[in-house]
Parts: sequence; structure tokens; C-alpha cells
Amino acid sequence: MQARDLVRSVKAVGSVRGRLSLRSAWRTRRTDARGLPGPGAERARVPGPAEGADPQPGGGVVRFARSSLRVRVAAGGAVFCGWDGAAPEPSYALAGACPDADDRAVLEPDTDGGWRVVSERVTVAVSRTGAVEVRTPGGVVLRRDLPPRWWEPAGGDAGRADGDAGRAGGTAGPRWEQHAQVAADARFFGLGGRAAGPLLRDGAYRLWNTDPGGRFGPQDDPLYLTMPVQLVVADAGTHLVFHDNTWDGEVTLRQGAEGGGSGHDRPGRSRIAMSGGALRYWVIVGAPPRVLRGWTALTGAPAVPPAWALGPQHAVWGSGGEREVRQVLADYRARHLPLTALHLDIGHYRGHRVFSVDTARFPDLPGLAAELRGQGVRLVSIIDAAVQAEPGDPVYDSGVAADAFVRDTRGQQVRGVVWPGEAVYPDFTDPRARAWWAGLYAERLEHGFAGVWHDMNEPVSFAPFGDPTLPHSARHALEGRGGDHREAHNVYALGMARAAYEGLRALRPDERPFLFSRSGWAGLQRYGGTWSGDVATGWPGLRASLSLALGLGLCGIPYSGPDIGGFTGRPSPELYLRWFQLAAYLPLFRTHSATTAGHREPWAFGAEVLRHAAAAMRERQRLLPYFVTLARLAWRTGAPYARPLWWRWPQDRALRDCEDAFLLGDALLVAPVLAEGARRRSVRLPRGLWYDTATGRPHRGPGSVVLDAPLSRVPVLARAGAVLPVAGEDGGVELEVWAPAPGRTGGGVLVEDPGDGWAKARVSRFTVRTREDGVAVEREGAAEVGFPVRVRGDWAAAPSRRRR
Repeated sequence: MQARDLVRSVKAVGSVRGRLSLRSAWRTRRTDARGLPGPGAERARVPGPAEGADPQPGGGVVRFARSSLRVRVAAGGAVFCGWDGAAPEPSYALAGACPDADDRAVLEPDTDGGWRVVSERVTVAVSRTGAVEVRTPGGVVLRRDLPPRWWEPAGGDAGRADGDAGRAGGTAGPRWEQHAQVAADARFFGLGGRAAGPLLRDGAYRLWNTDPGGRFGPQDDPLYLTMPVQLVVADAGTHLVFHDNTWDGEVTLRQGAEGGGSGHDRPGRSRIAMSGGALRYWVIVGAPPRVLRGWTALTGAPAVPPAWALGPQHAVWGSGGEREVRQVLADYRARHLPLTALHLDIGHYRGHRVFSVDTARFPDLPGLAAELRGQGVRLVSIIDAAVQAEPGDPVYDSGVAADAFVRDTRGQQVRGVVWPGEAVYPDFTDPRARAWWAGLYAERLEHGFAGVWHDMNEPVSFAPFGDPTLPHSARHALEGRGGDHREAHNVYALGMARAAYEGLRALRPDERPFLFSRSGWAGLQRYGGTWSGDVATGWPGLRASLSLALGLGLCGIPYSGPDIGGFTGRPSPELYLRWFQLAAYLPLFRTHSATTAGHREPWAFGAEVLRHAAAAMRERQRLLPYFVTLARLAWRTGAPYARPLWWRWPQDRALRDCEDAFLLGDALLVAPVLAEGARRRSVRLPRGLWYDTATGRPHRGPGSVVLDAPLSRVPVLARAGAVLPVAGEDGGVELEVWAPAPGRTGGGVLVEDPGDGWAKARVSRFTVRTREDGVAVEREGAAEVGFPVRVRGDWAAAPSRRRR
């Protein structure tokens, strides 16, 4: 037993729930001992020499002595590689059907006895031993995947080139690993939610969605939302690689090193090892915006949150009932603080039972919701994944009738322990179970909730030792293919989100669903966003909050944000304020904490913090038209709201290594304060002219500049030429234009909020240039700008460009 498990067991067994969890952990161990195959002799297999190739649309199949490789270039330029007959579908990640093949891609012999697929945007070269190189049209190698290796039971048929596992889409199969080489200067990003980053250091990263047990910091890994998505940025180009495999796995990264002109560069290295399933992956190449657009085309456009979900939000546990909720709102209103949503945690449930209400504390929840909505505030409900195993409970009884719960190898319901006690788990890989679960959201809507917040859905079963989830041998439908929890675990929360989204759409077809989920997998953005989970209170937790938001955005999930102040502890007034100021520029802007962590309202930290936090909230509300625009652009292009500084300048190596600032869209650069006591900070600037939005002073990049960072604000800079849609004093939209330098042009986009439904949003594009008589703004396709314009910034005050 590890030290961390021992601490968990000592804490747990002192309560009734703790004793239940101890019994559940032993039951899980026994279940897996009975239901999983034991270790046995294995033999390794490699592809062997190439024997021939067969053309197919978009590429073809290269046949080796002991395997086969399918290479297929999609019409949008994405490359699919599948070994042992693995096909792109079925897949939990893909949105709809697999994209059409690029009919212009040609399979042809290569010079070394291998083969290559040549297309307009990418060339894929397959060596005679099974190495795969992804090259630019100019021949530059972006990625070299070495021949894979499989480990199979010694008595199995190791020689098949296209086994049944491949044709089934990866529901079984041997464990495997593959090594890859990238450029010596390359940097790795992604892999889902990682607390240390967003730049991924050398080391091993597990691909297994995990509740870290109450709190986490930058040193903790894995966390709630992992996915096998790597974004690799190098001078030669950017590419994304996605291994479409849901099994438990590990990615090991090693940065490269350049030889200093000697020619002895050491390439960067990546190793992925999976415990089962098919070896199949996608590669997308291009500039970062193009890569994310291609990733969105594959896995689905990010759901667009309603405008109120882009404003300031606050979570309450609900244990104090309606009086507590009304008091919190009254306190916000008395201090003239904006608030758009209140979230109710598990304290509003009856005995922590999902889809229930404690009517003693909330005798008229629909009335309360209507009252709040009348003041412009929506209610959001937490939804846990597990159902209390209690005959007579309507949710449990209906789930039994629908045969919706996960079972073990003997056909018995799998039981774990969560907040209500002993619980069962819906099988979200079963379409029938999803349909049943989707209908349950009618109860939430009837009580007036406008959105949902999924929790405990890794899934979690409290355990003082072992893996705090379901038995790995538990049986799942997996869309009718059948399999166990080793394959279903990582997509469990994705299926829950799908069920909720489809249910809410069916129940309220005229409203866009709003949900965010603690756990998920590739494609979660189709249904909603996520949040940090139980980030530890402290300055390292503040840094982790930024890392998570940026890393998740690069994996295609643009809507996320932290628990302001951390989940577990009591932040100092300074730490709370700096967290608040960071979160004001992230998509999800929400205060939330554990019941033992004290209050998180801004006034709980003193008059000075309240004054500065109020300014941050007002600025967030002023920027709401910009956030609405970013949400719509994310839906159209896949571009995250919060972007790393290298987003438009990936060849700038200093920007690739910068982790303490970010771009908000294309217009703003935000430099949060992440260190205690800091009142000034250095900011790395991308190329061009940038204005300090507080002083209007211009600064030229590339290079670094030291800016004031008083407690009242964090440094925020605007790109010269940016057209920033903001809320005017009259409540309408106005354009804040930052003057471009002479001879330069700029521009921006405004997407107007069409409401909470599905109406088409109006898009307006603007161009700005400097003339002798001032700054001119033009609207594409219109004679008039149509919005009030306020010009800011004096380019003439900028220092001359110097070498840095």
C-alpha cells in the first residue's frame, strides 16, 4: 500500500461512509481477481519487412510480413494511420462520419523499398520496416514514428496482419507501444488537463482519468480529464497527433537538444504505450490555427455557451437552503456586483441523492429559480454520475427497469461508494442507458435549473486503497461491441455529457444546453466545457489553474476555468485577488470551494480586495461582447478563447517557453500575477506594437517589457490595430479601436449575441487604418460602421524598434 493510500484509509474508516468504502475497495479487488485474466507468457511482434501495397482512396494499405498499415489522407488534410486493419470508425472521438478521403492523394513506391502517400498538404512516407514519416510538401520531416511493437499471449496468432480486433475498432487486442521522433527544437503541449505546464516537461504522463483525492497541485498527475492528444510546435511547423485509443496508457516525453551548429542534434522523443486496443492515430499539420480547425472538423465544433454563462458566477453548497441563496444574491446586489449565475452543489440534494431536492431546505425551488431569473441570475445544478442503490428511490428503480447500470462478469450490479453511500453506475456506453439518463433531466428543468455541472464522473468510487473507480473487469456495452472498464473508463464521462446534451436538447429544443463536466475525453467540446476540479489553494495552484485552461484549449476544449481561490484551503486576501483577476479573463469565471474552505465571496477578504475584485468583475462585464464573439469563433474555427503567446508566432522560441501569460483572442495579451508580493512583472511580447490598456503606453515586440502590476489590476495589453467589441455605457455594443501604426492596418470581428436559442448570429468584420486625419474604421459590406467607435492608443509614443 502506498503512503498516499494509507493516509486515505486512515481518514476514511473513521466514518460510516469510510467503512463502506473500505468494504467496497476489497470487493473491487476480489472482483478483478476473479474477472480479469492473470499475467502470462507473452511474445513480442514487429511489422517485419514490407511485402507490397494496395491503393485505396486517399492512400492505401502497406502489407508487412506480420502486420499491415492503412494510410488515408482526408479531404481536409488530416492523416489517418491504422495498424493491423484498424479503421477510423467506430470512434468516440469523431463527430459524425469519418471525413471523406482526398481523392487526389496518391500511393506510390518510395526510393528505399517503402511507399509514400503524396497529397497537396502532406506527404506520408512508410519505410520498408514500418517507420512512418509525416512531411511537409517541401519534404521537411515533422514526425517520424518508428515501427511499433506489440506484446501478445505466447499462444496467440501473432502473425495475422489484420486481426479481428482491428476490424472491430479496438475493443480488444494486445498491448503495444510506439516511439516517435520530432525536431530537436520541438515543444510538446496537450494530453488533456495537466497541472504542470502548459509546456509538457520530460517525464511520463498517464492516460487514465483520475480523481486525485480532494486536491491537487502542479506535481499531481494524472487528473480528471486526460486524452492522447499531443500538439507539437517546432520551427519547421506544427502538428497534432491523436491516438484514438481509450485504454489505460502512458506517454513519455523527452525534449530534444540542438548541436549548436555541429549537426549533432538530438531529436525530441515521444513514446506512447497502451494496455490494449487498436493502434490507430490521426496527424494534422499546419499553423496552429489551421491545426485546431482541422481537429475541430474531426471531433466536432465546441458548444456555444449562452451569454449568461460567460459572466461572473458563484457556487453555493445549498446546505443553508433558499435563505442562503437569497442572502448571497442580496449581498452581491447590495455591493453592486454583477452576477449571472448561481450554482447549487450537493447540499441541495435530499441525502446527496442525484435528481432530488431537499424540500425542507428548498420548499419551492421552481419559485426561487423564477425569482432569480427575474433578477438576471440563472440556477445551475450539480449532477453526480452515481445513483444511490436504494430500492424505492425513483431514480434507482427506473434505472433497474431500464437495465441501465454497469454489471460485473457474473451479471450483478457493480456497486461503489460516493456521497449518498452505496451506489450503482449507469453504463453511459450503452445507448439505452443514455436515453434513460437523458430523460431524467426533465426533473432539473422542472425545478428551474438553466444549466448543469457534472461531477464525480471519472467515475469515482471512494476507496482507501487501489484505484478509486469501478472494477477494471466491470462489463460495459461499448455501443453493442461489449468490453470491460479498462476500455470504457476514459470515455465514461464523455458518454454522460452526450446523454445530458441530447436530453436537454430534446426537452428544451429552443434553448442551447449549458453543461460542463469534471471529466471527459476527446470530443467533450461537442457537449460543453470543463473546470479545474479540486485545485489546491496556494500560489502553485494558481499557476496550475492557468496551465489547465491553456492546455485544455489546445486539446479542443475552449470553455474552462478554475475554482477561484482554490478548492480546499483558505487563501490569503492577496492570493484570492490574484486568482480572481486571472479568472476574470478566462472563459468560466466562477467562485467555488469546499464547505471547509470558508467563504469565497469577494467581500469576505476585506474592503481593498472587494474594491479591486469589483473592478475585475466590471471589466469582465464590459468585455462580454468580446467573450460572446470568442465563443462563436471557437465554434466556427476551433480556436480557444485563451491561447498561448506563440499562437500566431510558433517560430518564436521564447514565446514557446512562456507559460505565465496568454492571449485572449487575437486582441488582448493578459499577464496575470502568479507570485506573492509582486507589484511589477516582466511580460514577453510577440512581434508588433502592443498598448498597455491601463496607461495607453505602447511597447514594441518582440522582446520583454517590465510593467506595473499593482494590487488593483494585472497587466493587459491590446494589439495595435485591434477592434475590440465591448459593452457601452448605454448597454449596447461599442468598438474599442487600438490605433495601428502608420502604413499598417488592423481589424476585428464582432459576433452579436442572438440569444439563448439556435438563431443564426450576425457576423460583422471591421478594418482599421491610420490616415492623416485620424483612424478610419470600415465595416465589411456596409457604408456605415453601425456602432459607436472609441479610438485608443498613441502609436507615436512607441519607442523605436531595437534589436532585443
